[in-house]
Amino acid sequence: MDIKVRVWRQPSADEAGKMVTYGVKDISPDASFLEMLDVLNESLILEGDDPIAFDHDCREGICGACSMVIDGVAHGPEKATTTCQLHMRHFSDGDVIDVEPWRAAAFPVIKDLVVDRTAFDKIIQAGGYITAPTGTAPDAHATPVPKKDADLAFEAATCIGCGACVAACPNGSSMLFTAAKVAHLGLMPQGQPERDTRVIDMLQAQDDAGFGGCTNMGECSQVCPKGIPLHLIGRLNSDYRKALRNSN
Repeated sequence: MDIKVRVWRQPSADEAGKMVTYGVKDISPDASFLEMLDVLNESLILEGDDPIAFDHDCREGICGACSMVIDGVAHGPEKATTTCQLHMRHFSDGDVIDVEPWRAAAFPVIKDLVVDRTAFDKIIQAGGYITAPTGTAPDAHATPVPKKDADLAFEAATCIGCGACVAACPNGSSMLFTAAKVAHLGLMPQGQPERDTRVIDMLQAQDDAGFGGCTNMGECSQVCPKGIPLHLIGRLNSDYRKALRNSN
């Protein structure tokens, strides 16, 4: 197929950006979206132009690095799919596809489609850990975990930290990300010692990083490639209120 892509080009964080249109010819419908960008970059390099900068790593839908907005939707038109797992067969010959970086105050653009997601790291550093004694690993069955809690914790732990929730939110909120990280530790026995301080500190780090407030629009869970459910935000708010009461 032959397509056109309108890509956000921004030389650096200190310079203004703009949408630039490129033609890409003879792309296989079985190619992934990132492979299409690879083909485009090869042609740009051969022409002496600067290739498009974009994040990627595993290309298996695991790492969350491939952060871009495609035709106005974080990760593109396919639900529960990361950009690297999106294939060109979901587009048509002659399409004009817009490709932009995450848009959020807490995710400043570094270059082209690459944004700085250090703010997520700061949230994790504030409380995304447990206290555990050093030494040999305990037996797997030493601490019983109810099946319901284990399933809920695993559901929350599937978050890959890509930032699509922030990009889709009209407020630029990271509540779904923070809720997933708080829940997957707070549901497990090993996460109980820091349960109260964790939720308070991680939400404070979220505010300090410049993320917006949550107004329950639900866009975050709609674009999440791992299907993190919206009800985790309700659990986060409940944990936060309990933690405040316990701290007084």
